[in-house]
Amino acid sequence: MSTSATVNQNASLEGALKHFFGHDQFRFDQRPIIERVLKNKDVLVIMPTGGGKSLCYQLPALLRSGLTIVISPLIALMQDQVTALQDNGIGATFLNSTLTFEQVKTRQDAILSGDIKLLYIAPERLFTAAFTNFLEQISQKVGISTFAIDEAHCVSEWGHDFRPEYRQLFQLKQRYPQIPIIALTATATERVRSDIAQQLRLADPHIYVSSFNRQNLYYEVVQKTKKPYAQLLEKIKHHQNTDEDSGIIYCLSRKHVNEVTGKLQQEGIKALPYHAGLSSEVRETNQNKFIRDDIQIIVATIAFGMGINKPDVRFVIHYDLPRNLESYYQEAGRAGRDGEAAKCTILFGWGDVHTVKFLINQKSDPGEQRIAQQQLNQIINYTESPVCRRKIQLGYFGEAFTAPCDNCDNCLNPAPIEDWTIEAQKFLSCVYRCDQRFGMNHIIDVLRGSKKKKILELKHEQLSTHGIGKDRTAEEWRMLCRALIYQSYLDETTDGYSVLKLNKDSNQILKKLVHVEIPVAQRIEKPSNTKQKTENSALTDKEQILMKSLKQLRKQLADEQSVPPYIVFSDASLRQMAQNRPQAPESFSKISGVGNRKLAQYGKVFTQAIRDFCKEHELEVTDNQASFPSPTELARQVTSKADITSTQMKTYELYKSGLSLPDISLKRNIRLSTVNGHIAKLIEAGHEVDINKLVDIDRQAVIRAAISKVGAQSLREIREETGDTYDYQEITLVRASWDAAHSK
Repeated sequence: MSTSATVNQNASLEGALKHFFGHDQFRFDQRPIIERVLKNKDVLVIMPTGGGKSLCYQLPALLRSGLTIVISPLIALMQDQVTALQDNGIGATFLNSTLTFEQVKTRQDAILSGDIKLLYIAPERLFTAAFTNFLEQISQKVGISTFAIDEAHCVSEWGHDFRPEYRQLFQLKQRYPQIPIIALTATATERVRSDIAQQLRLADPHIYVSSFNRQNLYYEVVQKTKKPYAQLLEKIKHHQNTDEDSGIIYCLSRKHVNEVTGKLQQEGIKALPYHAGLSSEVRETNQNKFIRDDIQIIVATIAFGMGINKPDVRFVIHYDLPRNLESYYQEAGRAGRDGEAAKCTILFGWGDVHTVKFLINQKSDPGEQRIAQQQLNQIINYTESPVCRRKIQLGYFGEAFTAPCDNCDNCLNPAPIEDWTIEAQKFLSCVYRCDQRFGMNHIIDVLRGSKKKKILELKHEQLSTHGIGKDRTAEEWRMLCRALIYQSYLDETTDGYSVLKLNKDSNQILKKLVHVEIPVAQRIEKPSNTKQKTENSALTDKEQILMKSLKQLRKQLADEQSVPPYIVFSDASLRQMAQNRPQAPESFSKISGVGNRKLAQYGKVFTQAIRDFCKEHELEVTDNQASFPSPTELARQVTSKADITSTQMKTYELYKSGLSLPDISLKRNIRLSTVNGHIAKLIEAGHEVDINKLVDIDRQAVIRAAISKVGAQSLREIREETGDTYDYQEITLVRASWDAAHSK
């Protein structure tokens, strides 16, 4: 039975959103994107991690006939999304290399029967001969509604994670020009956006670029001491709810990963490693333990990245320097995907810089070396800048942001300001005397009177600016240089060679028309006032106790079903429960994330836990729980007459005129399986259909017996019980009749 049956295509999108996913309103640009997909238009979506990209194709899939095919690069991501959809009562599956031949065949049968609305598949499998043939069967029997291409930046050589197999995806438009494509990514510069649209052959695509600002994330940079592990441990131990909250620690090397993991384990902290030196089985096991809250912390190299779907990560700590700003945005963005407050920390030390430089020098291509060095300079500037962290990050993606953000260390704990106009004049004069041909380090060497070989060869020891800056340390001059760049008084080339250039504003300083003020004091780390920009207010002591109890219940239910806890409910949903203490169906259904399926599946057990808590703490108790539906009643909603679409009514009119189902198929020029599906919906809705004329009475009896034994949820399970001599079409009709009878 198609899961789209429960919502009329003409119903409000908000109603469908609440029904399937439990949310009352859309986020960012979700609604206009969905509307465009429903109009069969190509769309390119650039939306930050945690912004709700998946919903942009999942909801249209449920409101349209046919199958939505999702191309996803990672097996783990496929499995997570399919599990989450299935827990919401939505027909979804994946096909990948982890499945046996029999499993693949069973899933293909379910797809061709119309029981599946979303199919996830890897790009490598998409164009195999076997799947190409299967795709044609899908097109003929159930239809293809949309192609969704996740992690679309992988198609571009300018993207941060280019994958050659993605280059074949242009064939989708060639073979199925009428099928809309929605391409989605969390990071894409303007150059990458254009390349994605071109490579995929998108037809006049509308490009939706949401703000990259993750308001719930607190950003900070902490100067490394000689005991960085002690700093790390303090960060973890002082994190609120440290015994429960999940975190990721990123390291540059496998060695650091293993060392940090071992030390944390000695402290009694539940931590496991993740890096390419471990076997795929160990990596998968460790990742699953992290996702299912069996451990608190994963310590990883960048191998632990794209496709990790754990919304409730409360902190991300970079123990070593990130590779570049884009990677940092991605990696830090693993935190707080549920919209709840989270903290992102970089432990910065110049020893890490030297390590990265060594790795850069190992590259054989000079061009790659230059680009990598430029990226290194960008992340160094980020770590040492006094400017709002968000302003720098968003500026990298071409998004203007007006500081302060009030949710980063530079905005909440700014360094003292001093007048460095004279020093700035010295620095700019030296840039000019050196003919604007050198980078920061060379200028500083001249200012401080260095006699290095390069200085002497260039005769720069003869310049009037040579040695006039001996009174300042090299680090102080670097600080000034970065400040001049950020304040637009000095330019730095971005072609791989970092060369300093004067600009029109430089003369303002040289002519003493403006004063240069910069933050100069090294920040003294103190507990940050992480005034997170989140709609959720702080929990009271009792609410925190209830929240902890609900998390334990969530974990128990998740373990019973062998799914990650967030699949049951997000932290945001549990927080609302702790604050509002719903105890009846109506109030529980108003919690964000509670759709019809979750209301039936979890409503009674969670509200009972809340009731017990209220009794124990002498809070208001609601006595009436009698109206909660049973899971079997709402596990799969039955179509009502109000849900019947106009096209289904056309089929009904022809049926009432006396035409057989094959005749209706010919007359309407639609597939017989589609006609059969229409009739099933009509039966469920209570329209007069003589099932005995459609399915032999004896065969009905066998099918009904199978439903009584295995339930009505899965067509596949019913067919396994009846045997292969019974086809999905007659099972669908009998199940619809059974549903109609049992819904009265």
